[in-house]
Amino acid sequence: MEHRNLGRTGLRISVLGFGGSEIGFEKAPQSDVDRLLHSAIDAGLNVIDTAAFYPESEKKIGAAVGSRRGDFILLTKCGHPGNDDPQYWSPAALAQSIDQSLKDLQTDHVDLVQLHSCGESTLRKGEAIEVLRRAREAGKTRFIGYSGEGAAALYAVECGAFDTLQTSVNIADQSSIESTLPNAHAAGMGVIAKRPIANAAWKTGQKPVSAYHHVYWDRLQQLQYDFLSDALAKSVSIALRFTLAQPGVTTAIVGTTNPDRWTGNARLLGDGPLDPKLIEQIRARWKSVATADWVGQI
Repeated sequence: MEHRNLGRTGLRISVLGFGGSEIGFEKAPQSDVDRLLHSAIDAGLNVIDTAAFYPESEKKIGAAVGSRRGDFILLTKCGHPGNDDPQYWSPAALAQSIDQSLKDLQTDHVDLVQLHSCGESTLRKGEAIEVLRRAREAGKTRFIGYSGEGAAALYAVECGAFDTLQTSVNIADQSSIESTLPNAHAAGMGVIAKRPIANAAWKTGQKPVSAYHHVYWDRLQQLQYDFLSDALAKSVSIALRFTLAQPGVTTAIVGTTNPDRWTGNARLLGDGPLDPKLIEQIRARWKSVATADWVGQI
């Protein structure tokens, strides 16, 4: 599997990473997590991304592969995404969250701690950023980053405090391609793409049950990309390779609870880089259809 440098961090990471949201929210059995992560690492994946906010995700990851800490790059997040209530972003709460994450992940340090989608006002206060700096100085993390969208993500890039940006980039969520990715890339920040296949919101041909996927479903009904009518493996492959083709993107974080899906996910990249003409067609369709309220999704 291809590996790329995560911006100025110098971390060499696989272009396909594992996201720990689903194993938490969907209550994956520990035995499934064990199989999934060991097979993924054995197949060449070397980056795992999780968050304190994902229920039990850090504990499951720690239990599964804590003994293999040297085999992968470990990323986590602190805070409460989409909620700027001060109780979630106080220095004490964030510091405690980081310490608990290390305990749950069964490690004395992670490679990257990220603020989990706090608003611009919280970032501008500086206290949350300072907690991450202190964690870095204490050796609890090697690098610090911001995960989020819109004006907050742009401030996170421009303030110069962070080593990385994690943001939504996919066929149904392209606002970051113009608003933040160019600046992040120019600043030497590593870019981690979340939701890189738009949650495969089109996969059943019907509106997904989960409300988390509804925005992308609704957008895709208007975008009407021709390739979405292809076989699912082909359409997902095109979507994933589109995300990885965006300048500055280092890795795409994909979550699953299926222990056998990793091999299939890795095969999605087997056709190599996406045809530039198709990339341009996808971008052109977005520009002709997207409206101002089609903002990045947390």
